[in-house]
Order: sequence, then structure tokens, then C-alpha cells
Amino acid sequence: MAETDTALGYEQARDELIEVVRKLEAGGTSLEDSLALWERGEELAKVCRHWLEGARARLDSALASREAAEQAPEE
Repeated sequence: MAETDTALGYEQARDELIEVVRKLEAGGTSLEDSLALWERGEELAKVCRHWLEGARARLDSALASREAAEQAPEE
């Protein structure tokens, strides 16, 4: 991932990815432009995946903490 991509928030990366997909689906671009769009889309998908994996890890941690607290004996 490029350094600038890691600064993108999830929503920003997702919105840009949606726009890239729209352009590719619309067609009418040169092969070179289509390849550049595809590559940008792949980069944006990685950014989104990174954010989602981080969110999943935070959720898993919170759930594990809650379960541990529920199973701890009361004093």
C-alpha cells in the first residue's frame, strides 16, 4: 500500500473505489487508462480490507473481554 493510501479513511477509500468501478463498468476508456483504474481499484480495496480487518480485531477483542468478565467469579 502506498503511504498516501494508508492515510485514507475507510469511507474515503470506499467512495473512491466505487467511482473507479463505475468508470470501469461504463467503458470507453483506453486500455492504458483501464489498467491504471484497475490498479488504483486494487490499492483502494487493500485499504478497505486493512480498515475492516482492524475493525474485526477490535470487535473480537471487545467480545473476548466481555466474555472474560462474564465468566469471572463474582467476589
